[in-house]
Amino acid sequence: MSNKPKLSSKTVASIQKLSDHIDKYFQSSFPQSEQLNQRREELEKTMETMKLNPAVKNKMQAKLREEEANRAKNKNRKMQLSDFETLTIIGRGAFGEVRVCRKKDDKKVFAMKIMKKSEMLKKNQVTHIRAERDVLALADCPWVVKLSYSFQDDRNLYLVMEYLQGGDLMTILMKYDILTEEQTRFYIGETAMAIQAVHELNYIHRDLKPDNILLDREGHVKLSDFGLCKAFDNGQVPYLEQYKEEAKKSGGDDGKSNVGGDKRKNWKQRNRKLAYSTVGTPDYIAPEVFAQTGYGEECDWWSLGVIMYECLVGYPPFYAEDPMSTCRKIVNWKKTLVFPEEAKLSPEAIDLINKLICDASKRLTFDQIKNHKFFKGLDWDRLRGSKPAIVPKVTNELDTQNFDKFEEQPEEHDEHGAKPTGDNSQFVGFTFKRPEQRGNVGNDFFG
Repeated sequence: MSNKPKLSSKTVASIQKLSDHIDKYFQSSFPQSEQLNQRREELEKTMETMKLNPAVKNKMQAKLREEEANRAKNKNRKMQLSDFETLTIIGRGAFGEVRVCRKKDDKKVFAMKIMKKSEMLKKNQVTHIRAERDVLALADCPWVVKLSYSFQDDRNLYLVMEYLQGGDLMTILMKYDILTEEQTRFYIGETAMAIQAVHELNYIHRDLKPDNILLDREGHVKLSDFGLCKAFDNGQVPYLEQYKEEAKKSGGDDGKSNVGGDKRKNWKQRNRKLAYSTVGTPDYIAPEVFAQTGYGEECDWWSLGVIMYECLVGYPPFYAEDPMSTCRKIVNWKKTLVFPEEAKLSPEAIDLINKLICDASKRLTFDQIKNHKFFKGLDWDRLRGSKPAIVPKVTNELDTQNFDKFEEQPEEHDEHGAKPTGDNSQFVGFTFKRPEQRGNVGNDFFG
């Protein structure tokens, strides 16, 4: 005959609820020392309220101690690739790829950016990926993609970020060709908010383009790809340096288009190709960035003007058949910026574009942009809570239909077992783990 106390179904259900809350609670991070006693006291009070017998109370206390011990042991453990199940490829570039992944312990879904150390060292990109990691680690706002973890192994660097199933603005432009002014007002307004959020961190993005404007599953904007993002200084960027000499050869451009055929079709084909290359596209770069005289945060507002033009016209204002011709057009923008009559832009849209694509000293500030008549009636304070211009089709948290498709590539193997990176010292300090935000301890723990 068993001596175990017989529990009522109500008590069993209460114990299970309490146990579930403990499990859920310990999936979150928390300050270790200050709240330890508080959690124990709350557990004791709750068990007294439930009138649990000593045997059950001992069991629950043991569970709490076990969870505390496991949490302390794992608190400083570094993340590694084996903690994740890597799934579909949603992006590929010169230095690696982006995959949808799922964390094995809690099944949370992320986007994992995987970059080859060897390629980054070879092409002098170490400072750029460190800049991206720094900005993402520093940013904690709704306008910037959220970084949860960064780690490394001998071969690769890994950035584990929130997965935004809505795709990017370029996907929208590829699908719709051109947007209405109402739709453009939404995307340019939200992108302006995102740019300002980056500037408030004392950074300039420097590489704004539709590919870097991501959309969450509701269709709201978040900025990504901060590889060229830099604190306010005039450091050189190889990706931009390659165009500077050609940009100086700006004489003789009369502003007439040297593009034959269907501009929109040609632009889309070239832009998607360049998006996955080391070359990048200069179409969105401000003229002062090409110069040797320095530049500030105003260069991001130029890029915003170019993106706005593309939304309404179907291709960027300085598009040419080759990137070097684009550079010359940008430097010579006073002659080359034209508005096609068939686009039928409103005077307000043309005026805003002209006040963004202009001399840096005359370019609108964020506050001036918000007050421009093109945005009349836009509720800036509630923009992120409003209905997006276009709501993406998303069926589940692993949905990738709003991204390009990529084939799997065979895994590379290094000869003679040599480490592929050479100098790992350049990647010291790359690791990051974001503490999870928590609400009220009592409510979280006991529901």
